[in-house]
Amino acid sequence: MTKITAVWLVACALMAGCVAPPERSRPDDKKSAWNGYERMDFAVAGRPAWLVVPKVAAPGRPWIWRTEFFGHEPQADLALLARGWHVAYVDAKNLYGAPRAIALMEAFHAHLTKERGLAKRAVLEGFSRGGLYAFNYAAAHPRQVAALYLDAPVLDIRSWPGKKPESKEWRECLAAYGLTAETVAGFRGGPLDNVAAVAKAGVPILSVCGGADKTVPLAENTAVLERRYRELGGTIQVIVKDGVDHHPHSLKDPAPIVDFLLKHARF
Repeated sequence: MTKITAVWLVACALMAGCVAPPERSRPDDKKSAWNGYERMDFAVAGRPAWLVVPKVAAPGRPWIWRTEFFGHEPQADLALLARGWHVAYVDAKNLYGAPRAIALMEAFHAHLTKERGLAKRAVLEGFSRGGLYAFNYAAAHPRQVAALYLDAPVLDIRSWPGKKPESKEWRECLAAYGLTAETVAGFRGGPLDNVAAVAKAGVPILSVCGGADKTVPLAENTAVLERRYRELGGTIQVIVKDGVDHHPHSLKDPAPIVDFLLKHARF
């Protein structure tokens, strides 16, 4: 086969949607390895960010976006990488899903979709406090979200970290939202206050939770979301791990997570 013929065959495959376009790395990317895959580090809006690249990208270049705790219990991420998905992260630590975090996430989404050619919609993956980021972003930009995978998610800051008023996390959270101990009672800018916007857009949601979670109680977070989402006609599946506390996150076998996303994510 001549070089010209090979190029022509690849071009035909791309046009047919059988193969995703090649990865668009940039000269200033710092490359390393992560669990056998290439990781590209760069900066967005002055914050560290990175993208893990599959061996062969799936058609449409789907991606999952870990909003916090990158690399923790990565079973689902690795399973999706094996299927050709990208895995992405931008460092928004200590911003608790507040407006500054959403602005940073907007810049990150624009960078990955416009500069790196990823799908216009992403699956947002919110572990613990990462649920604040994932859901608040979906409420602000539901048309950019293919699905939500929430894992023991914080959905009400008064549930966590608000029940530990002396903690560093509570002070950081109040500062991030511009709140005080007096004004937080009237706060209406959290995930559970914005369920309707996400449901109206038809964003499917999977939540994996410990049934005995004492840190982020199921009854105060995902159970409230599930009830409201179903009342609004939204698609939501909740997997409760009986007797499990806040940790461990995810599932040892990520097949139920992957199956839900492959079936419901709307890229």
